Amino acid sequence: MTTINHTSNHVDTEIRPFHIAIRQADLDELHYRLSRTRWLEALQDAGWKYGVSLPYVKELAAYWNNEYDWRKHEARLNEFPQFTTTIDGAHVHFLHVRSQEPDAMPLILTHGWPSSIVEFLELIGPLTDPRSHGGDPADAFHLVIPSVPGFGFSGSALEAGWNITRIAQAWAELMERLGYEQYGAHGSDCGALVSREMGIQKPDGLLGIHVLQLFSFPSGDPAEMIDLSADDQSRLQFLASFHERAGFNAIQQTRPQTLTYGLTDSPAGQLAWIAELFNGFGDHVDFINRDAFLTNVMLYWLTNTAESSTRLYYENAHNSEQAVQGPNTTETGVAVFGYDFKSMKRFAERDNTNIVHWSEFERGTHFAAMDAPDLLAPDLQSFFRRFR
Repeated sequence: MTTINHTSNHVDTEIRPFHIAIRQADLDELHYRLSRTRWLEALQDAGWKYGVSLPYVKELAAYWNNEYDWRKHEARLNEFPQFTTTIDGAHVHFLHVRSQEPDAMPLILTHGWPSSIVEFLELIGPLTDPRSHGGDPADAFHLVIPSVPGFGFSGSALEAGWNITRIAQAWAELMERLGYEQYGAHGSDCGALVSREMGIQKPDGLLGIHVLQLFSFPSGDPAEMIDLSADDQSRLQFLASFHERAGFNAIQQTRPQTLTYGLTDSPAGQLAWIAELFNGFGDHVDFINRDAFLTNVMLYWLTNTAESSTRLYYENAHNSEQAVQGPNTTETGVAVFGYDFKSMKRFAERDNTNIVHWSEFERGTHFAAMDAPDLLAPDLQSFFRRFR
């Protein structure tokens, strides 16, 4: 199994080129394990009621083992310039794709769990080269797409304490190290939390943030619930349904290590754990390209980062610094997608006092950069146009 373990006895600010080269032995071991999966005996016709559908995982695992071509997707990832650097003791891997447009705006894109840098691949072309994608070259971005510490090629060797507060500080350091004096930030899922945290911290050079979710919920004050629209009621019902099924959240906030013995040892287990969220607990199955999904799973499996990535939930739940911080006052844009958790503006504005852009779309999932990049890219361009 490929592992990444970097140690240093001094402050190391060097930026090093990086190239993905997975050993064939690691791919052979994956196929060996997949072909010898010990399958559970689920209830007949259980579907997604008790968790991920057994027929779905069996079929997807067979495709992974017999048809999916890692080398093809490894080559695609290697088409983009990649680097590593050390920040606050953490090994950080990132894509750095500069636009050919001279006035392009720097933008850092942050993924969450169970995602990776793969989430943003379909955005790279439209954002760095809008001229070739039917857009305005004045909307171009230089993109910085890091693997969150503990995820993917940032590796599993990660000390305790890496929560969203610390990641946001690291991203400010990364952008400064790359020489960017002004930039924007975008994120989804935990990446949205990191981007919002950057808005709270207000590092020098941050112009604005754009997120797919603002996790602002009812406070318990009855006055907040007066005159809720029918749409707001439906959003609350969706939220209640999400929490009823979000067992992953409770486990990863409390006992991530216990969970990840199984994920680390079984590719089918890792596949199923990630598949549940990508398919919305079975509410929207296979909305995301299958090969893109499996490439995302591969970045967890090949780097042995099941434990270090899920630990982020524990660190966030035990982050005392976050609990005492005030609202986000940085200019903020929000894009709400049809098959995602739908942020509620009345609650979002309580915790984010400078929302200047709010878009809603009928389609797109929690991973809209993968299944609705044609909607997300223009929304990013529209929001950040005010800072150019």
